[in-house]
Formats: sequence, structure tokens, C-alpha cells
Amino acid sequence: MTDDTQPDLAAENAALRARLLQSELRTEAVRAGMVDLDGVRLIDPAALTLTDTGALDGGPALMARLRQDKPWLFGKGAASSSSGAVPPPAAPAAPRSAMDMGVDEWRAARAELLRRGG
Repeated sequence: MTDDTQPDLAAENAALRARLLQSELRTEAVRAGMVDLDGVRLIDPAALTLTDTGALDGGPALMARLRQDKPWLFGKGAASSSSGAVPPPAAPAAPRSAMDMGVDEWRAARAELLRRGG
């Protein structure tokens, strides 16, 4: 490795670390129930550190402080910004009638059925 590649590697390393830090910060914000992730811009990234595993050091405590200082950034829910809607029950796909298929589609479906042994 030559000496002129060292600054390039250092700059690339710093950029990757900054992206990882932002990603971890956003993940903690979602876990904490932040409604609008633009709220993470209020946090100074220079004061943040990462653990050896790449996780945000003290992330839950940071979000708890932010929730206390700026509660309007967070939803009414405890720890999730997910919708309260109930998903529909899982149901198998209804089989299509051969009368509704085109010739090529029918041939492909028939070949698949024969391949599976049904």
C-alpha cells in the first residue's frame, strides 16, 4: 500500500462510520417509537459512539432522554411507531380455474402441477 492511499482509506472509513452511526441512531429511534425520523437530526452525532459490535452505545438511554425532553417527537404508543391496525389473517391463495387462464399460463401451471406430483 502506498502512502497516497492512506488519506483515501481514512476518509472512506470515516464516511462508513458516519453512515453506520446514522443507521443505528435511526434504528434506536424507531424502537423508541419516534413518529418522524427527522427528529434524529436534533442529536449531535459527534457525541455518539459505537460498541465493538457496531451498535449505538447507550442508545435506549439517549432515546429516553430525548423522549423526556421532546415528547412530541414520539407517538402515544410505548415502544413502537407501527400502526395499530390488525393485519388480515393469513390464507392460502385461491387456486385459479383453468378457464380463467390463457394457453401458455395453463401449460405452465399444468407442468408445475405434474412436477410436484399432484
